[in-house]
Amino acid sequence: MPEGDTVWNTARVLHRALAGARITSSDFRVPQLATTDLAGWTVRESASRGKHLLLRFSAPDEAHWTLHSHLRMDGAWRAYAPGERWSGRPAHLIRVVLRSPGAVAVGYHLHEMTLVPTSEEDQLVGHLGPDLLGTDWDPAEAVRRLTDHPAQTIGEALLDQRNLAGVGNLYKCEVLFLRGVSPWTPVGAVPDLPGMVTLAQRLLAANRGRWTQSSTGSLHRGQTSYVYGRRAQPCRRCGTAIRKEELGDRVTYWCPVCQPERPDTPAPG
Repeated sequence: MPEGDTVWNTARVLHRALAGARITSSDFRVPQLATTDLAGWTVRESASRGKHLLLRFSAPDEAHWTLHSHLRMDGAWRAYAPGERWSGRPAHLIRVVLRSPGAVAVGYHLHEMTLVPTSEEDQLVGHLGPDLLGTDWDPAEAVRRLTDHPAQTIGEALLDQRNLAGVGNLYKCEVLFLRGVSPWTPVGAVPDLPGMVTLAQRLLAANRGRWTQSSTGSLHRGQTSYVYGRRAQPCRRCGTAIRKEELGDRVTYWCPVCQPERPDTPAPG
């Protein structure tokens, strides 16, 4: 699931493959960048900001530029050795190819691809809240942003990247289970919001550097989550069947016993 830790990992893969290298050719397969040519540009670094990936370049005239992309639910970057077979996704999903003497970076089904001067990055990511895996992580600021909308459900608030950047549906469901909070609880009724955002940061940080996302501590198939993706399976704590419902424009998984509705919480559905 492309959440903050996955994007962080992807940025590291691209950084190891391309940082310091000069691009020998580029092939953009999106209308807005179809005529863009990055040949001769040098990759300065690859970085992540929440769920956004930022490839930063120096152009031959020393100007600094950033290639921004968003993975959403289905995007991916892969790095290959020159001559290696591209096996990441079907060819029709390729959106960009960046070649250097030592590596080829291929972006599949990327979204919101934009090339901007690095000084204008804030126009693309400046609205985001504190990055759970960033050097600017500030739990107090994340809590402040959450409490600005006390009537919003906590399930929706955790997914709002303007509050804290990096949490997706998987971590939302797992954090709420571990804190024993119903996804439909209004933010203003959630006990210990600082504890919740701290747990979210700890979960993402624990999965940083590996591709298997686990909130249980186990990396074995079928044992990595408490509730996410486990509809109708028994809760690992109480044995009650895990439920799945829509919340906003996303689905949510939860245990009705371990995450009881509070008196002021609307019933799901």
